[in-house]
Amino acid sequence: MESYIALAKEEGGTVISGGERVKLTGKLANGWYLRPTVLEGLAFDCRVNQEEIFGPVVTIMPFDDTEDVLMMANSTGYGLASTVWTSNLKKAHYMAEKIEAGICWINCWMVRDLRTPFGGIKNSGVGREGGFEALNFFTEPKNVCIKL
Repeated sequence: MESYIALAKEEGGTVISGGERVKLTGKLANGWYLRPTVLEGLAFDCRVNQEEIFGPVVTIMPFDDTEDVLMMANSTGYGLASTVWTSNLKKAHYMAEKIEAGICWINCWMVRDLRTPFGGIKNSGVGREGGFEALNFFTEPKNVCIKL
């Protein structure tokens, strides 16, 4: 995480909140903790915005319209999850359909029923966990053809 924060600065970004290690005491003293980090001033196609950062780091970027947002969101080679925040349900459905990600949360995050499928697209994993779709991961289809 710290290397991505340093990279963000090299790529012209600014840390507007967080970014430091947090030292805890007691049973948690030997853990690795990072204060949630908010970055701004980065181009959509910089490494920090194009790679998966599995940690408490978010980038704020301005946009002109929904097509601009879709171009930026879909420009990455990854597609695990996305969130859309809006009061317009029609726009929410449009964005959820167009964003290339395995899951799209609308006005929430990490709300998940384990009976529903979860997994990414593009370079974000293979297959789905949860739900009936997960059964396909453990099966191998086979075609048997007999000429009568």
